[in-house]
Amino acid sequence: MVEHPGVAALTQIMSPDHGADEQVDWAFAEATWNVRFPTDYKAFMSVYGGGSINGEAGVLLPVPTEGIQWDPGDMAGETENARHGWEMEGGRAALDVDPAHILAWGITSGLDILCWLTEDSDPDRWPVLVHGRHTSPTFTVHPFGMVEFLRRLVHEDYDGWSSWPISIGGELWNCSAEA
Repeated sequence: MVEHPGVAALTQIMSPDHGADEQVDWAFAEATWNVRFPTDYKAFMSVYGGGSINGEAGVLLPVPTEGIQWDPGDMAGETENARHGWEMEGGRAALDVDPAHILAWGITSGLDILCWLTEDSDPDRWPVLVHGRHTSPTFTVHPFGMVEFLRRLVHEDYDGWSSWPISIGGELWNCSAEA
């Protein structure tokens, strides 16, 4: 198991009892995507693995894995969907980024795509980008990483935040990027 303070905080509110270390070949995954992955994502995968979080959100595998009992999905299809959505929403007019820097790591039951913006050379500084399917604005950038995003989502730690919407389970939640 990879030790990471964010994952340790997440285990306090989300039991790792049913987690499964995916045994990701990180060298292969990083070569496939031509990036280094954030340490919180690697630590999360070693504790929880890919798959659903209470049916509300899902964390994707970096590359397809053979021999698993269910298919939590991998990043390729959702990354393509997020980049296509960026194009359909107006491209740089909707979100001023190079679409090659949009990399999906998760989904919600409300069909939102959870991504990183990979513009920074340090993957531990990649912010989370939510491509909301039923929200306005369609794209929302959150200045923290994947595990902190999930901790806030699971903890429902929304008080005092400026509003940002995310659709989970068909219900629109208002959250924030500031806490």
